[in-house]
Amino acid sequence: MAMDRNEIERLIRQALPDATVEIRDLAGDGDHYAAVVVSEVFRGKTRVAQHKLVYDALQGRMGGELHALALQTSAPEA
Repeated sequence: MAMDRNEIERLIRQALPDATVEIRDLAGDGDHYAAVVVSEVFRGKTRVAQHKLVYDALQGRMGGELHALALQTSAPEA
C-alpha cells in the first residue's frame, strides 16, 4: 500500500510544527520519496538524531506503507 506525499508532509509538520518540508516522489509509485526537512529542533543534534525525529513523526509507517525515504535534514541557517 502506497503512501501519499501530502500525508508524509502532514505527519512531519504535526511532529515538527516549525519545519519547512519538501517531499518528492522519486519513482512515481508512492513508495519511494525524498524529503528535505529544516527545523530549529534539529539544532545541535546529530544527523542520526535528526533522522530519528522524522522517522518517529511517521508513526511506524516506514517499511510498511512507506518503503523508502531519502532524508536531508538540517537546522535553519543563522
